[in-house]
Amino acid sequence: MTKRITVILPAYNEEDRVSATIAGLHKSNYVNRILVIDDGSKDQTSKAAETAGAEVYRMPVNAGKGYAMQQGVMKTVHDSDIIVFLDADIGESASEIDKLIEPIFLGRADVTIARFPAAKKKGGFGLVKNLAKYGVQFYTGKTITTSLSGQRAFNAEVLKSFGNIPVDYGVEVGMTIDLLRMGYQIQEVDVNMTHRETGRDLKGFIHRGKQFYQILATLIRKSKGVMR
Repeated sequence: MTKRITVILPAYNEEDRVSATIAGLHKSNYVNRILVIDDGSKDQTSKAAETAGAEVYRMPVNAGKGYAMQQGVMKTVHDSDIIVFLDADIGESASEIDKLIEPIFLGRADVTIARFPAAKKKGGFGLVKNLAKYGVQFYTGKTITTSLSGQRAFNAEVLKSFGNIPVDYGVEVGMTIDLLRMGYQIQEVDVNMTHRETGRDLKGFIHRGKQFYQILATLIRKSKGVMR
């Protein structure tokens, strides 16, 4: 039986990168459906995605990555065997997606998370990454070095049992903790993917500050036994 493998791309103002990402996905040996969730973009993201050969669902307003991911799951989970989330700015390196799919396809993992090569330029000081890593470790006893990564593949049955996806920057960390608590097998996979890197400028520090605050809020919720 052929497995139905769907890729969901949450996208906000990615007209300059989404076409290359979709082109990379077309090189996959497994993917047979690409769905772009345009999260209220103000540019031509939807048009670029359609021209590149993807299905597009356009949200009327920007509601955040987690909400866009949830919309994608609702539209695909009941007719997919494996669902992969990728950021829309991955570009041609999206062709590496098969490395995420294969462990699930072969029954070796329930969830896979992409582990990128080391960043080429300096970003922050590791505060957000360490908060995420040690937060997951504290609540689960497991060490996941890629808990911030948005490049993930799931056995669709996992997502059916998971429920709603968090909507803020704590989405990946919250999901990782809950998945481990539920007993699912997560495998980290080395990939040669690239995306926009956040630098050491004001915009970058503001972004990381929001990440830190929202991940911390997610971890505090976990201390109260809250799922997601």
